Amino acid sequence: MKEVVAQLRFLRTSPRKMRLVVDTVRGRDVVRAQNSLSMLNKKAAKYLLKLLNSAVANAKHNFNIPVDTLRIKKITVDGGPMLKRWMPKAHGRATPVRERTSHIYLALEEFEKKTKKSEARNQKSETNSKSK
Repeated sequence: MKEVVAQLRFLRTSPRKMRLVVDTVRGRDVVRAQNSLSMLNKKAAKYLLKLLNSAVANAKHNFNIPVDTLRIKKITVDGGPMLKRWMPKAHGRATPVRERTSHIYLALEEFEKKTKKSEARNQKSETNSKSK
């Protein structure tokens, strides 16, 4: 099975917020993941959908793999570098603010799409061959 990879780095969203969205699509097939991400009302979902579409485009262009046979094999969210800013406070003070960034790694794999009819046929053919 072939593996298709796409990654998104230095995204200005905290890894904690991104992992909430990633956990909803981990292990799903690509079509279901695209549908759920397009309906999810989170900022992180928009970026993850773009990354998923990029990985699908890589699969089509580089390996000629159809979309309906792709599944999310691995998706990880790691922390990137923090942007350090200062927040003004009362009495002339300032406190540090750490703006977090994310690195996302997405791997898709090709799988054999099984339908209920084909599974039933396989079971019938196995029982017929055993009885002969």
